[in-house]
Amino acid sequence: MLRLAAPVIVSTTSFTVMQFADRIMVSRLGTDALAAVLPATFVGMLPSGFALGAMSSLNTFVSQSFGRGERSACAGYFWQAVYLGIAYCLVTLALLWPAAPLIFAFMDQPPGVAGMEVIYFRILLYAHLAAVINWASNQFFIGIHRPLVTMLSSLCGQAVNIAANYGLIFGRFGLPGMGIAGAGWGTFIGISTSTLINLAAFLSPPIHREFGSRRMLQPDLTKMRGLLAIGVPAGFGLVVNVALWGIMLSALVGRFGKEALAATSAVLSYTSLAAMPIVGIAAALTAAVGKAIGAGRTDLAVRQTRFSLKMGLIYMGFVGACFFFLRDSLMASWSHDPQVVVVGSRILICAALYQVFHAARIIYIGALRGAGDTVWPAAISGAGSIIILGFGGLLIARLMPSLGATGPWIAATLSIIVVGLATAWRFTQGRWMTIDLFKPRVMSTPVAAA
Repeated sequence: MLRLAAPVIVSTTSFTVMQFADRIMVSRLGTDALAAVLPATFVGMLPSGFALGAMSSLNTFVSQSFGRGERSACAGYFWQAVYLGIAYCLVTLALLWPAAPLIFAFMDQPPGVAGMEVIYFRILLYAHLAAVINWASNQFFIGIHRPLVTMLSSLCGQAVNIAANYGLIFGRFGLPGMGIAGAGWGTFIGISTSTLINLAAFLSPPIHREFGSRRMLQPDLTKMRGLLAIGVPAGFGLVVNVALWGIMLSALVGRFGKEALAATSAVLSYTSLAAMPIVGIAAALTAAVGKAIGAGRTDLAVRQTRFSLKMGLIYMGFVGACFFFLRDSLMASWSHDPQVVVVGSRILICAALYQVFHAARIIYIGALRGAGDTVWPAAISGAGSIIILGFGGLLIARLMPSLGATGPWIAATLSIIVVGLATAWRFTQGRWMTIDLFKPRVMSTPVAAA
């Protein structure tokens, strides 16, 4: 588990370090820019989060096929995921690009912030086209237990992204200073770099010899249906867990002014950065559980999950303690606005309380995904976000306005605790052990020919 998880942790953490650095640079443009980048990112996560969640089903099918010894099927699933992802991103680009001003007007964002949000969001839509290929490549290499490729491509992409952001935001290296738009285009350039490296590795002679990566390009409706059956609920679950959760939180917090939004942006940057090692462990766990199930070893899958959970709880417990005891210093290093620092310090107390439950949620969802159990986690995540955070947060904001931005964060904390406990219960029930993704097994023509 450690050999598999370590490169994935580096990959996921490097991506969040990149986002963290981006927001630090954007914060130098002023409170309005910092307040704009968070809601725009979360709205961008609605289409991209769904695609990313759906792509995670590729890890499930590749790892289980790998465990069954079906190498060519692994490459076949990769190409079907790429076809589905590109088609999806073209549709969302056509629909959401013209709708961007209406989306942020509906969220009732401050006037000086909404225009920046539209600019940043539209650039992210272009980046999603490259991102879906990159995500599919990452899931493939993790699924075949070769995460070093993903790690190297991610590190190269993040380095390019940070350099491009610095140049395009502030007008360095002879580049035009574009402000918040520069942050968006820097992200596009960085993701494209990672994508090209991953594709070169996938099409390389060693991978082609073992998996037939250049031979399995034919569209395969059977594989597409399998990916959609597992991927659509997983995509919905990720959208609810990250994008919808963040949008509702931003909308509720936005009622208390741009300082509250800026503080929330800072806290979520810290929590996202802290959670990325657990996200990496969960992605590796999905591959490990999938391979174990493909080999008929559910007992090994249980042991791997328990080990991953122990790592997650210890690490996130330490993170929660840091958030609580260092909250004033963390916020002071982020913003020079005293109001942002005060609000953010209060919010970090809520973030400290839910860290271990957040770890349990991420780890158990990763394990369930490796088995193909994605519907129930998505449903419970949706209930937690909509009922507890959405309606509960609105109720707290209206009945106890004196709490300010802390009120919606209390509801957010409760939603994470409930979902974390519910996913733990789901795993211990053991119903995931009865799922068979390949029954009834229908061999499609491209696989049979290969």
